[in-house]
Amino acid sequence: MIRLQRSTLPADTATQLEGFTRDIAWTAESDRKDTAARLWSHSTVRRHVREGLLDALTDMAPGHQRCMYCGDGQGTDIDHFEPKSLAPLRTFDWLNHLLACSYCNSNQKRNRFPRADTDGSPLLLDPTLQDPLDHLRLVLPVCTYKSLTDQGAACIEVFGLNTRGVLVEGRRTAYGTAKQSVELWRIATDQGRHDKAAEVVRIAWNRPLADVLAAMFHQSGHPAADLLFDGEEETLGFLRDHALREAFLAAA
Repeated sequence: MIRLQRSTLPADTATQLEGFTRDIAWTAESDRKDTAARLWSHSTVRRHVREGLLDALTDMAPGHQRCMYCGDGQGTDIDHFEPKSLAPLRTFDWLNHLLACSYCNSNQKRNRFPRADTDGSPLLLDPTLQDPLDHLRLVLPVCTYKSLTDQGAACIEVFGLNTRGVLVEGRRTAYGTAKQSVELWRIATDQGRHDKAAEVVRIAWNRPLADVLAAMFHQSGHPAADLLFDGEEETLGFLRDHALREAFLAAA
């Protein structure tokens, strides 16, 4: 999971969403859940409104339409961050929509939406509002997550970030290719092949599991970076290079 910037919807799509929200609000509170479900599954909504939402979400997604939760699977589903069964008035709220793979959406998250006991605030992270790096630390090189906050712990549990073997193994591979990428950038730059260096950066961020690359740069600036990158002194040296950091982070 990496930080994402939410885009602005086209005016016509935004207007349609507002209209459907009004339709739900005008129904009796006891009927809103059923009304929201009916409108969301309506054929007109599927053909027009949801198509516009998917276009906007895929433009925001990491890599090539990756899931905004696991960063690995292809984002195929419009996920309601706060489930429509729990918050029907947010069914057509653009700020409540994220792109998810079918596994995260249907197998892991479903209608789960844990809240803090203290104030009822959401425990899941919305990467368009919060930086996951403040809540989750990727333990290199084993590539499992450690929670830094209650929100980080909830994400690890709900999305199975450490129990889905394919994700952990995928991150280990991503860690290896990310190390190769920073080395290739350094070689290309030293040779004056700046187009090649730019291509290395583009490909690195477009790979699945870009959270690994983001974590590497973040942790390289940590006071305990020498311990976090134990045995990876060369990689740490690359990541601390000012020009390399500027090139990669500007494209993130």
